[in-house]
Amino acid sequence: MAESCCAPPRPFLPSDSQAAQDYVDIIRRDFEGYIQDIQSDFRCLDGDRADALGEAREVSEDYGQFLQLVRD
Repeated sequence: MAESCCAPPRPFLPSDSQAAQDYVDIIRRDFEGYIQDIQSDFRCLDGDRADALGEAREVSEDYGQFLQLVRD
């Protein structure tokens, strides 16, 4: 069974500038991790899209074969 793509959760951005300063390293790591994870998710989605297009092409060919069978 194929893995499904899963977008990462958005990082938390405090509205309080003091909290942002207090946790600057944690927040920065969260955002950088998000960017890496969302890029992986995009690659996963691109792979799923390519797989779906390939399957749709095969199904279309199968349908064409089916139509030939019922016409004969």
